[in-house]
Order: sequence, then structure tokens, then C-alpha cells
Amino acid sequence: MYPVLFTIGSILIPAYGVMAALGVLLALLLAQRTARIVGLDTGAVWNLCVLSIFSALVASRLLLVLVNWSVLRLHPSWMLGLAMIHHPLLAGVGVLAGSLAALLYARRRKLPLAGTADALAAPLALGLAFEEAGALLAGSGFGTESSARWAVTYTNPLAARWSGAPLGVPVHPVQAYASLAWLAIAVSLYIWLPARRRSGDGSGLWLLLAGAAIYLTELWRDHEGRGVMLGGALDGPQVAAVVMVLLGGLLLMERKKPVESCAIPPLRQKEGARVGHGESPELPAKNEATHV
Repeated sequence: MYPVLFTIGSILIPAYGVMAALGVLLALLLAQRTARIVGLDTGAVWNLCVLSIFSALVASRLLLVLVNWSVLRLHPSWMLGLAMIHHPLLAGVGVLAGSLAALLYARRRKLPLAGTADALAAPLALGLAFEEAGALLAGSGFGTESSARWAVTYTNPLAARWSGAPLGVPVHPVQAYASLAWLAIAVSLYIWLPARRRSGDGSGLWLLLAGAAIYLTELWRDHEGRGVMLGGALDGPQVAAVVMVLLGGLLLMERKKPVESCAIPPLRQKEGARVGHGESPELPAKNEATHV
């Protein structure tokens, strides 16, 4: 595949970075549209997305520096290549940091959390679709060995150095499976968004569909570095996918509507007055005479 999309002199332009940046840009543009559909301030949603993305990038790279500090201290120039390294743990830390930053910003700007999550569901799926396409080119999150006609074989040494992809071995293009799944989720949520019944339904449906997509695609993804749980029956992302499906189901459950307080207080009867069947209570005069 093509971990390097093209070069400018001695500068390498990684395919993963280009595709991820394109996905972020398209997701930001789509978020402006979905924010208007939901009725949110588009400027606040834009700032929330930018802050969340920046927080995710900083947190994931900072973790990489802290874990490898003893080596990076001896070779400071290696820090320039940290952006090329991909790992499920880094992605998980980035998601947590980005979500926390988005939550804090939404609380500060008093954005409705459920409505904001609905507006960001389709853009997030679109961004992940392009991220998986970049992972396919770079060899990140590669699949298991396969003899299928559509299997891919990585031969570029940079794919092995940056992402640990096996060289010369046909593997499932699981990133393509995931990219198509995320794209289908993005299109479905965008079309369905104007018809949602309640705030929170969009994010609940996203959790259901995303959990199912992650669980299924993990069946063809190499488990190295992804954690082994329940004796190897599940890996880390699959456990997270099960939790996502459960949370999505809870969000989509029928919820009781909150008791609405009466906007107009009930009229009080004057003391000693009785209102019979079909009679209306006596209303106080709107304008009273002014005593001179």
C-alpha cells in the first residue's frame, strides 16, 4: 500500500495524515449543517469541534512522549516522527480527552448536551470513515491473514516501521470494511436527523450502529496490541463496542416526559363566590380605578 502519499523534497507527506486531515475538514463542514438542523449556534459547535480535536491530538502525543521518554531523551529528533505512530491505546486516550474537552466547553457555553451530541453524530462517523481509509493506506490496524481475492499485501518498510504491518503477507483490508461502515452510518444519520423524535435519539442510534460496526470489523482485524479479554474471546475494542450498544439502547428507550409546570396559574375563586355548572369564575378587572 502507500504509507507515503507523496514527497516534497526530503519531506514525506503521510497518507494517513492527509486522509485524517481531509476527514476532519469534511466533518467540520458537515457539523455546521447538522448544527443548523438541530437549532444550535454554529459558531459554538465549530469551536467545540476544534477544541476537542486539538485536545485529543495533544493528549495522545503527550502519552506517547511520557511512555517513551527514556528513549526520546537520548534521541530528541525522533519526536518529529511521533505523529506517524498509531496504536489503539493512543486512540482511546485521544477519544477520552476530546470528549472531556467537548463536555466542558458545552457546559460553559450552555449548549444542550443531547442536542449537541445528535448534531455531532453524523460528522464524527464521516471523519472516522476517512481515518480508516488513511489507515488502509498506512497499514495501521491491519487485518488478519487472508486468501481472499481482495486481500491486500504491504511491501513498504515504512508501513512496518510506523504501524507494525506485516510485509509480504496478504491480509484482510479490514480498514476498508470499517470505512464503508462508517460512511453508511454517516449518511444514514444525516438523512434521519431532521426526523428524530427527541434530543438524544441521534447519539443513541450512533452508539448502536458504531458499536455493531466496531464489533464486526474486529473479527477480521489482527488482535496484536488490542488487548485480550475473556480468554481471547473478545479484544478491547469489542468490549467497548458491547458497552456502546448497551448505552445506545438505554438512550433510545422510551423516556417519561418531565412534568411541565403550568404556564398560567389557575384562577382563584373569590371568597364566598360559587361557580355553578356552565358558569365562569368572575375575573378581576384588568384596570382598576386610581384613587385620587
